[in-house]
Amino acid sequence: MPISPTPRLPASSSSAPVVNTRMALAVATTIFFMWGFLTCLNDILIPHLKAVFELNYAKAMLVQFTFFGTYFLMSLPAGRLVAHLGYKKGIVAGLAIAGVGALGFWPAAELRVYEAFLGALFVLATGITVLQVAANPYVALLGPEQTASSRLTLAQALNSLGTAIAPIFGGLLILGNTVKSADEIAALPSAEQIAYRVQEAQSVQGPYVGLAIALALLAVFVYLFRLPALTETTEQADSGTHTLMDALRHKHVLFGVLAIFFYVGAEVSIGSFLVNYLSMPSIGGFTEQQATHYVSAYWTLAMIGRFAGSAIMTRFSPRLLLTLFAVVNVLLLALTMLGSGHVSLYSVVAVGLFNSIMFPTIFALSIERLGPLTNKASSLLIMAIVGGAVVPYLQGVLADHIGLQPSFILPLVCYGYIIFYGLSGSRPSAAFRQGA
Repeated sequence: MPISPTPRLPASSSSAPVVNTRMALAVATTIFFMWGFLTCLNDILIPHLKAVFELNYAKAMLVQFTFFGTYFLMSLPAGRLVAHLGYKKGIVAGLAIAGVGALGFWPAAELRVYEAFLGALFVLATGITVLQVAANPYVALLGPEQTASSRLTLAQALNSLGTAIAPIFGGLLILGNTVKSADEIAALPSAEQIAYRVQEAQSVQGPYVGLAIALALLAVFVYLFRLPALTETTEQADSGTHTLMDALRHKHVLFGVLAIFFYVGAEVSIGSFLVNYLSMPSIGGFTEQQATHYVSAYWTLAMIGRFAGSAIMTRFSPRLLLTLFAVVNVLLLALTMLGSGHVSLYSVVAVGLFNSIMFPTIFALSIERLGPLTNKASSLLIMAIVGGAVVPYLQGVLADHIGLQPSFILPLVCYGYIIFYGLSGSRPSAAFRQGA
């Protein structure tokens, strides 16, 4: 059936709609900050749980596997929930579910059961998945279509700000104390063992309970705030029944799902191997602690790029910038693979800057003019974030066989696909553009 173009908010016949739109965007960006903050806390949670439960690296990485796996498992249910509730109530539901997950860290810490932490993390990640499905298209649709990428990039910049602050917060509150080994605990008197376990539990309980309260308050605030409903872009406005295949029949959606998979996979993979890469004698020869400063720079550059990109994309074509940034990253990764010393060091860190606009731009282009199919496409795009679990693993296998430095050929190929998407794959078919 014909798909109507994505509706635009009314022109400023009065000042009220403009003010409401700007306020709605401001509210939405706080949500992006919150889930960025929660996501990056995993990087602090992993070493803490690894030490507390004396895990090997494979078991410790179940934290990330659980988190990213939830996107894949829960994106479709989240899409159905948002389709039924609408964007505003979907955002409220996502915040509430994430709050319940954060609250689950309290009993998990009391029980001292690793699987209980993973269960709480699964619930938390489910809430974030609902937020992703609801908030990404909502921001993209909250204004003129031609500036959708700019708005979403600005919101993602706030997400990056959350990822920049979370390690500092988590480092102070969660990793502030040295975790004792099982033998060291056994050597303590009984009273000191009890006191130590209470202190250890509280280092996780306090921060996550505080986050649960913050999420609950934010959910109440969003619920009471008069956000534009944008029901004309959900299934609530359409009497027909749509399936995921209806969305995938549009090539710019199908190619966009693959683009999100490859982009998130490349971004997470580079970040995951950065410490090991920079520690190589031929590259930086740093200690692991020294290398973490460059990892921080990698993510900080992404935040800077998103703030700058939000302004740049109001003047230039999002497709052109996406293609250009992907080309630059291919060249930077070629230097990463073939160079040595400071050339390779700075080239791999600089990839973060040119990653900046990719996720929001791909997302906005993939849901362009989908009307009631927007929720379905959004679910598929969020599901594709599972690339963050798959690509790093594949690069690890590659590194074991051909070496770490040559293994960066895999993210290079991922950015090569994004060049194709920017040039061709992101363009709706001629029949679709005409509303046929």
